[in-house]
Amino acid sequence: MSRRCLPAACTSAAAPRPTTCPLTSSSAAMMVSMSSNIGMTYEKIKLAARMIVAIENPADVCIVSARTYGQRAIMKFAQYTGANALTTRFTPGTFTNQIQKKFVEPRLLILTDPLSDNQPIRESSYVNIPTIAFCDTDSPLRFVDCAIPANNKSIKSIGLLYWMLAREVLRQRGAISRAEEWEVMPDLFFYREPEEKK
Repeated sequence: MSRRCLPAACTSAAAPRPTTCPLTSSSAAMMVSMSSNIGMTYEKIKLAARMIVAIENPADVCIVSARTYGQRAIMKFAQYTGANALTTRFTPGTFTNQIQKKFVEPRLLILTDPLSDNQPIRESSYVNIPTIAFCDTDSPLRFVDCAIPANNKSIKSIGLLYWMLAREVLRQRGAISRAEEWEVMPDLFFYREPEEKK
């Protein structure tokens, strides 16, 4: 009968345990995976910026965020890039009902979260609008043309993602140089509680 031992129980009593834990192969692989995911996120941001720059009129780019945390970020993104931010509640029929007062015909749609912004993404599929979305692991990818893998739940993460996307759009348009830093700070894109604004 063979006995199964747990790895922690297999150490001999004579062998001293190391005081510091060396970098194991699994944690090294995790660090490489995390850095490649950050690189993948930046590559997708560059791809999304190319899609945005390809639209001649910046006002034809529509940004929607049902999350309260994304409202300030999309307003700042719209301010710096000239895009159209829909900051109020998304009314069904905004992209499909021409009789409606708030009817818009964007050529590109940017979403903070495909899970909470399901109505705009569904309507964009009806009228064939390409869609860019920040997607977390639980985000549905149906009707998303460019999924940017990122944390879309955190206040600072959403703000930083929109700051990076705005900076990349301006760099590809030639408005700012890659050699110098963008003077706009990322924390301007972060959501702030109303009592913090005072």
